[in-house]
Amino acid sequence: MTVEAPPEPPSDCGRCPRLAALRERVRRDHPDHHAAPVPGFGPGDAALLIVGLAPGLHGANASGRPFTGDGAGDLLYPALHAHGFASAPCSRGPGDGLTLRDCRLTNAVRCLPPGNRPVAAEINQCNHFLAAEMRRPRVLLALGGLAHKAVIRALELRQASHPFGHAAEHSLPGERVLLDSYHCSRYNTNTGRLTPAMFAAVFARARQLVDGQGLPADR
Repeated sequence: MTVEAPPEPPSDCGRCPRLAALRERVRRDHPDHHAAPVPGFGPGDAALLIVGLAPGLHGANASGRPFTGDGAGDLLYPALHAHGFASAPCSRGPGDGLTLRDCRLTNAVRCLPPGNRPVAAEINQCNHFLAAEMRRPRVLLALGGLAHKAVIRALELRQASHPFGHAAEHSLPGERVLLDSYHCSRYNTNTGRLTPAMFAAVFARARQLVDGQGLPADR
């Protein structure tokens, strides 16, 4: 039985004027780009939800799939495949045959922001879409501090009670768990802030939690 995916913003969403204006410019300059809100990818009943920040200009904004087309996906999709969440280690975009298993990908902000950095008001405007994504998953994985804060806001929890930290684990209401990781951006990997081994360890822990092995570290 196929579970319906959570609601997504329309292709002409105008909630964030700055992002809508940029989207129109990108459509003119790059007519082959997706240049619209990027929907989540993966089954609607997945146990694991991975939350990034926002699409990149020549990444998800171009391909129409989260973490696809730029350096972030070069680390993420091999990790997904290695831990049984993806059918292949590479994502090229819709139509490539890739499927996710018990895992879904989304972003805190669905549209490309200037400089790859959304402002707080834009994160807040998209937050109810993120909240809808979190109704079913038992395990949440936030990539980066801003995605972490968006998740905590969507859950209506106190930020101070759930500080971000790489490999941190947070118990959530309803026997759910939030994991944190540094974002798999090319900047973080090039500077050594996030290594493949560090990222693999987070996914190994996510696999354990999805499979019902072990409790969050803060319990």
